[in-house]
Amino acid sequence: MKLSTDREGKPTVWSFIATVYVDVIRGTPSVLQLLIMWFIVMKSSDNGVLVASISFGLNSGAYVSEIVRGGILAVPVGQMEAGRSLGLTKAMTMRYIILPQAIKNVIPPIGNEFITLLKETAIVGYVSLNDLTRVANLIQSRTYEAFMPLIGAAVIYFTVIKILTLLLSELERRMRKSDNR
Repeated sequence: MKLSTDREGKPTVWSFIATVYVDVIRGTPSVLQLLIMWFIVMKSSDNGVLVASISFGLNSGAYVSEIVRGGILAVPVGQMEAGRSLGLTKAMTMRYIILPQAIKNVIPPIGNEFITLLKETAIVGYVSLNDLTRVANLIQSRTYEAFMPLIGAAVIYFTVIKILTLLLSELERRMRKSDNR
């Protein structure tokens, strides 16, 4: 939506809406967005998982949209011109020429966004959901032992994120095989 322009190259209503959405989401903390979603927007809902999913989805969507926009803009303009000169429509050129090249550019930052999102889920305790961090705090309050529950949660987070990092590295390695670098 942010890349949409009219025939004269001026921004459209869609690009304005997308810009406001991205600016507001990127300009406010995730925990604040989660609390606004829980206490104001979806006040009548008692489904914390739904509220957290929507909140994190909106937050991550803003970042991913900017990552994809950057990936599309990283493809040289000549690629669009080449596709159009071959008789492809703008949509076909985007689908068959631009997006496949952009995907290779956006895989690493999208993987990083996914890892960040996974770590941000530690704040769902604010809306009464039990996550790894909240469980560690509950164990800490019952046993009066701070070290083991928190270190245990840290080890679990680290292990999951390390596995994801290794999988993403393997995906990037496989995608680089076709590069002529």
